[in-house]
Amino acid sequence: MYYAIIKKPDTHPTEFMGFSVPKFITKKDSDNVIFEFVVDGKKVRKWVNKDAILLLSDDKNFYLETLEKFKKVQNQQQELLNEAKAQLDQTVENFAQTMDEEFEAFEELRKQAGIPCILKKL
Repeated sequence: MYYAIIKKPDTHPTEFMGFSVPKFITKKDSDNVIFEFVVDGKKVRKWVNKDAILLLSDDKNFYLETLEKFKKVQNQQQELLNEAKAQLDQTVENFAQTMDEEFEAFEELRKQAGIPCILKKL
């Protein structure tokens, strides 16, 4: 059995996935690895660019250690992302509140004489 960890294409932030596969096919001069699975009794092949493969090994323990390390880093980064998003949400809310207060203050100012606003005449 072989064990692979690949980067998921077109994901941002970059995601990964790990899986075991009984067989793979490739050549030194090829840019791809073909992973061959058996699904419901049928052979299924999945082409993966070598640049997207982080690990391809027959060492299950090393695969599991590496996968766990990636998951740990991913969880840490997700926590930082969640904190930043919460902070951004709060900043946006403060921005909206500050602008609303500024608009209300201007509404009061606009009612005073000497403020050139055509709306007072309409």
